[in-house]
Amino acid sequence: MKRLFTCCVSNFHSKSKLKKSQSQIMAGNISNLSGSNATNILLNHDFSDGLNSWHPNSCNGYVTSPKAGDHAGISVESGRNYAVITDRNECWQGLEQNITDRISVGSAYSVSAFVGVSCSGLSQESADVKATLKLEYHGSDTQYMFIGSTSVLKGSWEKLEGTFSLSTKPDRVIFYLEGPAPGIDLLIRSVEINCSSPNNNILSTEGCVSTGDENIIINPQFEDGLNNWSGRGCKIVLNGSMADGKIVPKSGKLFACATERTQAWNGIQQEITGRVQRKLAYEITALVRIYGNNVTSADVRATLWVQTPDYQEQYIGIANVQATDTDWVTLQGKFLLNGSPSKVVLYLEGPPSGTDILVNSLVVKHAAKTPPSIPPNAKNVIFGLNVIENSNLSDDTKGWFPLGSCTMSVKTGSPHIVPPMARDSLGPHELLSGRYIHVTNRTQTWNGPAQNVNVALGADNQWINGGQTEVSDKQWHEIGGSFRIEKQPSKLMVYIQGPASGVDLMVAGLQIFAVDRRARFRYLKMQTDKIRKRDVVLKFSGLDASSYVNTTVQVRQTRNDFPIGTCISRSNIDNEDFVNFLVKHFNWAVFANELKWYWTEAQQGNLNYKDADDLLSLCERYKIETRGHCIFWEVEQTVQPWIKSLNNNDLMTAVQNRLTSLLTRYKGKFSHYDVNNEMLHGSFYQDRLGKDIRANMFKTANQLDSSATLFVNDYHIEDGCDTKSCPNKYIQHILDLQEQGAPVGGIGIQGHIDNPVGPIVCASLDKLGILGLPIWFTELDVSSTNEYVRGDDLEVMLREALAHPAVEGIMLWGFWELFMSRDNAHLVNAEGDINEAGKRFLALKQEWLSHSHGHVDELGQFNFRGFYGTYNVEIVTPSKKISKTFVLDKGDNPMMVSIDL
Repeated sequence: MKRLFTCCVSNFHSKSKLKKSQSQIMAGNISNLSGSNATNILLNHDFSDGLNSWHPNSCNGYVTSPKAGDHAGISVESGRNYAVITDRNECWQGLEQNITDRISVGSAYSVSAFVGVSCSGLSQESADVKATLKLEYHGSDTQYMFIGSTSVLKGSWEKLEGTFSLSTKPDRVIFYLEGPAPGIDLLIRSVEINCSSPNNNILSTEGCVSTGDENIIINPQFEDGLNNWSGRGCKIVLNGSMADGKIVPKSGKLFACATERTQAWNGIQQEITGRVQRKLAYEITALVRIYGNNVTSADVRATLWVQTPDYQEQYIGIANVQATDTDWVTLQGKFLLNGSPSKVVLYLEGPPSGTDILVNSLVVKHAAKTPPSIPPNAKNVIFGLNVIENSNLSDDTKGWFPLGSCTMSVKTGSPHIVPPMARDSLGPHELLSGRYIHVTNRTQTWNGPAQNVNVALGADNQWINGGQTEVSDKQWHEIGGSFRIEKQPSKLMVYIQGPASGVDLMVAGLQIFAVDRRARFRYLKMQTDKIRKRDVVLKFSGLDASSYVNTTVQVRQTRNDFPIGTCISRSNIDNEDFVNFLVKHFNWAVFANELKWYWTEAQQGNLNYKDADDLLSLCERYKIETRGHCIFWEVEQTVQPWIKSLNNNDLMTAVQNRLTSLLTRYKGKFSHYDVNNEMLHGSFYQDRLGKDIRANMFKTANQLDSSATLFVNDYHIEDGCDTKSCPNKYIQHILDLQEQGAPVGGIGIQGHIDNPVGPIVCASLDKLGILGLPIWFTELDVSSTNEYVRGDDLEVMLREALAHPAVEGIMLWGFWELFMSRDNAHLVNAEGDINEAGKRFLALKQEWLSHSHGHVDELGQFNFRGFYGTYNVEIVTPSKKISKTFVLDKGDNPMMVSIDL
């Protein structure tokens, strides 16, 4: 049973949007993935038919079959053919074969070749040989895809290995071997390209991809030693036991150990290219622990390293767990690939250098579908009824008891007026009694030395924060917040806490009551109709009055102009299903990380705007407006190490360069900018560069791009659970910036919220509305494992926003599972199914489209009231049918639309 209560009370949740961004070096060997039943797609792979099907690339070649002995400085078996590629004047010259008709999009292929070089002309001890794909597209530049390479020593054959996969089908695909310096002959004994499909059907687009429930990890419990495993920048060894027999496998007979680790990203890895399918969700389960270096617990993470066909690198965090040196723990998580990568490596990382990572087993399977949620049982709830006994203290302290070492007494002199947040939800109610509980002789506090007052609940030994405020004077302050109990507890306790020991606490008028959301929604619908709609008069001409009664009008709104957008990431747009949902249901977008400084300049001077350019190009193509998030981020943990290392003069220069680089490049492209994110929760730039730096960031940004509206942006503004960012402090923060000349043009409320209660959210909006600036929910998400509850919470926030005149836009912080900063906040499941929360969202979008139909009246008019946006009108007269489109703009007076028939 799930019921939402308010105590006029909100869960505090930790907030984290920072995505993993790394610049790690690939280390360790990657094994060949081809199976024993693989089919070689190359023709004449061992040169038994001379150079048939092969072609020297702008050089010469021949096949020789010598007797046993030494040939060209290299040992060859008697009668075994090999190709000699000679007269090479460029390093790219070699041997090639056209494989266009023998490969499939989305399948993965492994390459294996035995190669050598002629000793004559080789001045060094070794030479590099490379395998490459040449991709030719009609009307586009030729592309080259690196597959693999090996260093060949004088007088020996070496095995070259690699893998590749194509996301699109080129007009021609040429495979070739190249690499040694000009003048050095390239020797090739055999070449294989295998698609290790279970049925060897190389024409199937999914012929090499695992789509069933089998484990895609090869040798998952190390029964075959360390086959298919390698170290990522470290050494891996196999053990049956460690630490004098204190560490033994939890299952099976063996476990692997990643040892001699010098970096946090070192660990054990396996390449899974070709065994994962795009747009399919996978779940990882591993048994792990740590050992050594006097570390008793550490974070162990599962990460994907992905190489795209254009050689870009991506790091995708999958899962993490706090591992210990005392027992095996389970690491679990999910992942999904949007695009078709050329290489995918799964690895474990995380503990500090010198600490070993132990792995007993690792399984990756297609993730099971989440069981459907059950609607919460909210029957027979009495709304607006205070559940606190003797709330008005008319019976002294009956029902109350001191928690801990303190003394209680009842006194008079508190307010009689019910606080506004409770008044808006309680319905009919009496005045407060004016009595309060005076708590003295306090010896403990649970919230530290600050002057905080909290309402908290204990349910079956779980503590639930219900709201807080900061008290710095002798006035009375309202605490407002909310909480939800997911299941019926056997014991429930409410208590007030917060001030330091020795500080007296006074409490009056505590109200806890179930929230009637349906009643609130009815009120919000009326408010929304008032502020988001306008009367329309369709005035018809060209007909005689006798035809009016036989003329019908059908009005359908095709687009609501109220901005409802979402957060998107570069990897998302490789998934065409994601793009279709985005284009169909959102008219604004914001980039999750791709515009942030730590993304565009992770290393000083190395600028990366490609990801942002790709996202912006997509938005421009579909006429989706964009917010720029963010120019700076004031929280120190989000600042790149190279920035932190600068002295103050160099830091000021770097700040100016960041502003100039970003805003000149994208001038006129972004409608909004979050100038310095979360200034209420961080102060890195202000601490280093002085108080004026914040206002100067706004001023400079405005000078560089005056077309963009400049926003402040912060979290927990609307939910009453964070004293750093209550509305009053946000207002003062904005006024301080404006007094310094900062052109603040908008107020960003992020909206990462749990258990939202309408009147509490509305009260915050009312306070902020006095500034006269547009308010946007910039990062809205709600989280619940129950999709119905998630839909309820989302509906609260969307309706409150639409019904408030100061709110001018809403941005969701994502909508697709596995690509959101908070778990259980998605509207669309990983593989594209719209869940109950998503269905609620789409139903609201439909509700906010106006439709009307009827007949033309005797004055030749048709009247209706509709949401602002784009409309299509279809008029059917006795003799013809006419269609017309018009846009309903904001305005106080009825809009007249003339239609000549």
